[in-house]
Amino acid sequence: MWGPRRVTKLLGGIPVLLSRFPGSFDRSYPAPSFPRGDAGHPAASALPEPSSRPLSSDVSTSEALLMKVSRTAQIRLVSCHPEVYEPCDDSFALVDALLADREHLIEHRPRLCMELGCGSGYVISSLAIMLGELGCGVHYFATDINPDAAQVTRETLEAHGLHAEVISTDIASGLQKRLAGMIDVVVVNPPYVPTPEEEVGCKGITASWAGGENGRTVIDRIFPVVDELLSEKGWLYMVTLTANNPTQVCRMMKEKGYASRIIVQRSTEEESLHVIKFWRDGVIANSAEGSDSWLSQFPFKSFWRNSGTSA
Repeated sequence: MWGPRRVTKLLGGIPVLLSRFPGSFDRSYPAPSFPRGDAGHPAASALPEPSSRPLSSDVSTSEALLMKVSRTAQIRLVSCHPEVYEPCDDSFALVDALLADREHLIEHRPRLCMELGCGSGYVISSLAIMLGELGCGVHYFATDINPDAAQVTRETLEAHGLHAEVISTDIASGLQKRLAGMIDVVVVNPPYVPTPEEEVGCKGITASWAGGENGRTVIDRIFPVVDELLSEKGWLYMVTLTANNPTQVCRMMKEKGYASRIIVQRSTEEESLHVIKFWRDGVIANSAEGSDSWLSQFPFKSFWRNSGTSA
């Protein structure tokens, strides 16, 4: 999992997130509520729906029942390691985007799904739980450049009674040729925090958030890989930060033949996270309103300020 570091604690039973964007902000705020009732935050997260794969013997009946309600991974079953990024507000935003698009994902009937930068395994586990009713017809891949993250993801999947092929590699090195044109869903929470270039690709947890200039160094490397991996009907869900200039990202992808749409936007006092869905233009994406729908969704003034252009 890529993004800012996080510590979770309980204050009066309410989950509180302490997010740490290097050089940006450091404060506490309650986990967001979700009026649509699909319970996409850690206080209501749960276990996978039953499928053709039996649940782990460690999964209790009550937990199995809870999984049917919230359709996300259970935070207490997410493994951890000091050098692995834990689920945070960007992770929850990505999972909420998948929850918001779940009906379309079910209709999409993906065969192969992949998470790039799997970190703790929270997102890929949540995706597998959401698609549980599709049974054994869906296969999952997860990659991370951090070997500790790969191991933590395996432990998280196992704790939820799930399975995925987990590989320690840089983005999808060694896989993109073999899986070219085969992946129907790619999810990624990239290292988007603007940092000095020398921090990009560092060992350990730093690699999970260090995004280089404008937070775009790794993001710009991911797109060509995803373009090769995605099937003709493939969808990409990606987290971006305002500083990454997501309008420019969408224009760049449009030039490559992709339409796009914001699925979830999550704002704080200083920054705004966007989860953007991309699909090949001309291929129907059920949640889309049109290939140019993203133009009206971004607060252009904030991006112009970031780029130094007067509004």
